Amino acid sequence: MAAAEFAELLRELKDRSGLSYGTLAKRLHMSTSTLHRYCNGDAVPTDYAPVERLARLCKASPAELVELHRRWVLADAGRGKKESGPAAVPDAESAVKPDAVPVAESDAVPAEGVREEPEPGPAEGVRGGDPEPGPAALVTDLVPDGVPRPSAGRRRRAVLAGIAVVAVAGAVVLGMRLSGGGGEDAGGARGAGAARSVQEKGTGSAAPSGSGSASASPSASASASSSGTPSPAVSGGERPGAAVEDGDGAPPLTVEVRPNAWLDPCGQRYLIDREPGRVSPPPVEQDAPAWVAAHGAVSSGSQFVQVTVQGTGDETVVVDGLKVRTVQKRTPLAWNDYAMGYPGVGCGGGVPTHYFTVALDAARPALVPEAGHADFPFKVSESDPEVYYIDADASAYDVSWTLELSWSSGSRHGTLVVDDKGRPFRTSGNNGRPAYEFPLGGSAWQRAGASPTP
Repeated sequence: MAAAEFAELLRELKDRSGLSYGTLAKRLHMSTSTLHRYCNGDAVPTDYAPVERLARLCKASPAELVELHRRWVLADAGRGKKESGPAAVPDAESAVKPDAVPVAESDAVPAEGVREEPEPGPAEGVRGGDPEPGPAALVTDLVPDGVPRPSAGRRRRAVLAGIAVVAVAGAVVLGMRLSGGGGEDAGGARGAGAARSVQEKGTGSAAPSGSGSASASPSASASASSSGTPSPAVSGGERPGAAVEDGDGAPPLTVEVRPNAWLDPCGQRYLIDREPGRVSPPPVEQDAPAWVAAHGAVSSGSQFVQVTVQGTGDETVVVDGLKVRTVQKRTPLAWNDYAMGYPGVGCGGGVPTHYFTVALDAARPALVPEAGHADFPFKVSESDPEVYYIDADASAYDVSWTLELSWSSGSRHGTLVVDDKGRPFRTSGNNGRPAYEFPLGGSAWQRAGASPTP
């Protein structure tokens, strides 16, 4: 059974790690009983993201990650069949399609050549103050005197045809309205770590609330006001974390973003649509932004984002929260996977303060504080900035996403969109992709595992 094989591999990884169920559950932000059910085969996770995080905590190899994903897909499909079960065969006389309209005997289409007598006039009933007629009665009432009335079956088909035309017209109008928003923002850079104002209340200024469709461009959601006037551009040019003018003055805080921060080199990987011979050696962390831009690289498996928030005056500003907004989900990129760490070189380190994780594969991604770390809200000022670290992982999708930072100060409050210079962050799953590493002191990329370890 697929679920049993999936659970068997989970137990093997768990046992090999030497970690207890309680320790793993705490790091995965789930209950110990839930993890027990996964490893015993009593339940199958609805999302793959926690499965991959468990495997990575247990130091699963790339081959094991691929096999685990394959077994999860089969187990998930098997669970759907088990829940649905064999469909009951309806009685031939009572089986009706879900969208079918029941037809009474009096509405049956008469046989060819048989003249149907006109039905008692529901139209007269309407004129006499009877209850309002149905659609068939209205169609009948439109037939002039002296003209043979259509059969009940034909009337019914005419009514259904009219309803279909109205439905199609409505769908076309809705589609035209929705088509004005989608797509990623491909605009130019707005300064490092651009944060754009979405909403501010309590100052007398009107600004959009940012509650539009999740698939809409984040730039579009922040640039259009209720009056149709574009919102002011980011001030300060190339100044990181520049404040956004909002009509009554800038928000009382600035935001600086590092979308290519590294928790440690060994954990950082990038997908690149190039063969190894056309990829430069791995950079050091401070040179990562230029290296990523030059190679068109996309964060692979996970992305570590650093967000620094600082007040612009003496007054205290409360950072109420950070929300993840999914812009688009696609099939993972079929590119080569390049590791930034050197094989054989030790990596690792402590988890920084204000450390959050987010599973981008989830239906509703949300920031989860690391065990023992405080959650929002936090207070900032000019002399007391805060730094937040977000470890976003993706396995089953190629995800474009942004952050929304909500703040308040006295009677003022608003929301800033946090992204990568006006574009969404982008993180793609890497399961099954060819993996490469650069040996320390070497001159070229090699397939992962080909370099001898000391």
